[in-house]
Amino acid sequence: MQFLYLAPVGLVQTALDGTICMINPVSAQLLMPLSRDGNLTNLFAALEGVAPALRHLCADFLPSQGVVCDGMYIPLSADKGRKSTSKVLSLTVVKLGDTRLMAVLSDVTVQVRRERELKQTDAWLNSILTNITDYAMFRLDGLGRIAVWNESIGRMMGYAPEALVGQPYSIFSPPEATTPEHLLDQLREADENGWSLSEGFRLRADGSQFWGSAMISPLPDQGPSPGDHGEREGLAPAYCLIIRDISDKRDANERQRKATYCDYLTGLANRRAFFEAAELELERRKLSTRPTAMILFDADHFKAVNNRFGHPAGDAVLCHLAAALSATFREVDVVARVGGEEFAVLLPSTDLAGAAAVANRLRTLVETTAVMVDGEPIRYTVSAGVAAMDYSLTGLDGLMRRADQALYAAKARGRNRVDCWTPDRPTYKDHLSGAISAA
Repeated sequence: MQFLYLAPVGLVQTALDGTICMINPVSAQLLMPLSRDGNLTNLFAALEGVAPALRHLCADFLPSQGVVCDGMYIPLSADKGRKSTSKVLSLTVVKLGDTRLMAVLSDVTVQVRRERELKQTDAWLNSILTNITDYAMFRLDGLGRIAVWNESIGRMMGYAPEALVGQPYSIFSPPEATTPEHLLDQLREADENGWSLSEGFRLRADGSQFWGSAMISPLPDQGPSPGDHGEREGLAPAYCLIIRDISDKRDANERQRKATYCDYLTGLANRRAFFEAAELELERRKLSTRPTAMILFDADHFKAVNNRFGHPAGDAVLCHLAAALSATFREVDVVARVGGEEFAVLLPSTDLAGAAAVANRLRTLVETTAVMVDGEPIRYTVSAGVAAMDYSLTGLDGLMRRADQALYAAKARGRNRVDCWTPDRPTYKDHLSGAISAA
């Protein structure tokens, strides 16, 4: 007992259903801000909004003892009203027997930031040292257009000079996998860091795809070269782009990515992946102002679905909604499950009206499609809140709070609708107090 309370990390002992039996002060300090009602009686309930997969992981762990999850990262948004960075918690859960679980919690925000920097460095070194002969090399001008053709481009990508020179390097990406703004973002990141590295599907001239890495690095300033296309402040070309075929490594990379960044139930991005991608996008927006929007979706009356049809049916509804989201949004959009029945989408280069239109498209798709569970159709609807970045917002927390306010307004006005945040939009509390007064 003395060790439990003096330990420098958070320790929580629970029953198999998450009911808390013992908790030390460090855990209480970390978990209390996550509790909706201020009570810490159940670990799963306290973490439902930020780690919805935890309940499933523990329920599906059949051995009588062992490690259920080890070092699961749980990103938390910045404290409301403060200019603090997002915090990341690490969670390890061990099954101690047929009746008990032990959870270990710690704040790993600084460690995660350092790991991210090391990962980028390792990826850069690997891109240089691995399969160095299997590559295509391009010279880009200051706007990211291909300046000069060479034999490696023809060998690997299949393009003739006349079809490629002067084209933006996004020609090698599938449709909706990038935006013009993202193309320039990678050039700026190369300027700032010395390189920019990304992985994804690449397109050859014949339309075939392969899994490739693309590394962009700035070239020393040079004067304009004959035949080069485009100039930036009189200097061109400005960058070197190297594309490598790493299809043989995709399976291993994909398994690692899913284990770290995918939601356990739906296969969508998890909360950690969403926060990292969203913060990166907003950092890019500071360097080059462009529209950016967020949508929060919530399955209406989801608890009633669980109560009537059972939790397996509820899981089927969440997977159905995840599939609808994946089919509706672009590859460049960040689609994630961020809570129990709550999903978030970040839409780069999209304004408020555009985000509202696609949110309504998703809402209509869900409303008109039934989920079949054991031969029985289950119909459900979703509500959505939409918000867009503007000059008055400084970070992700404010944008997410506005989308959340719009979502609550949509629910208060009858559900199965999309509401947009505007400066004069009443909050959920305003709707609720008005309804109470009317009653």
